[in-house]
Amino acid sequence: MVKGLYTSATGMINEQRRVDVLANNLANSSTTGFKAEGSTSEAFYDVLAYKIKDTSEPFAARRLGAMNLGVKIGETYTDYSEGSFITTGNDYDMALSGKGFFAIEFTSKDGEVSTKYTRAGDFIVNTKGELVNKNGDYVLDTNGQHIILDPIVKPTMGLDGTIYQNGNAVATIQVQDFEDYNYLKKYGENYYDPVEGATPVESTATVYNGMLEASNVQTVKEMVNLINFQRAYETNQKMIQAHNETLDVAVNQLGKIGRASCRER
Repeated sequence: MVKGLYTSATGMINEQRRVDVLANNLANSSTTGFKAEGSTSEAFYDVLAYKIKDTSEPFAARRLGAMNLGVKIGETYTDYSEGSFITTGNDYDMALSGKGFFAIEFTSKDGEVSTKYTRAGDFIVNTKGELVNKNGDYVLDTNGQHIILDPIVKPTMGLDGTIYQNGNAVATIQVQDFEDYNYLKKYGENYYDPVEGATPVESTATVYNGMLEASNVQTVKEMVNLINFQRAYETNQKMIQAHNETLDVAVNQLGKIGRASCRER
């Protein structure tokens, strides 16, 4: 009976986490280049199947593990599918069609300089003629250098990311891809940071200027999921109330009957 309380409590915690992830998606539904996140829960039969197929230890010595009193929270994953394109007409707005990321030189509050990656291509030229994003971080070329442009000359762009001014190639924007996106983590400010084990590979993405990639969050789908998560949360809440009422009967009412029987004897 008490185990039922813990089982329902873990269900509520799991649904709360899923709502938190969903709320972040909805908050970024209009963020350029944002990739939606999702969360998973691991069922008993999935964990058992993995354990049975695990050949890293002898079968005779294999332990199936301890009993879990409820839902086992899985992982949070990122949906890297491409968002729709929005035509802006701005010369320095860029969108990637295909797999890859823009390389950005990022400076932390501590002054540490590193390279981050993003799908957001809402770039501008600052007063020094440097190509930067809306945060003021520098867009890098294929040599890892800042891109310097003449702000009064209208640019044209090739599909490979090469920027032309007055018919001359000025720079080529660096577009980097990775072999396995599981080695990318969200850093914040719509950036991705490669972790140990990330393997860079050549990107085959096409660069379009005058366009931006919208968020791939499907608002209607997220709202439907929100209703489902809330109902699951309320169901677990009602189960806790039901267990609590049962315990109340067992402790208070059945206890009184037992004491009365003892006095009669």
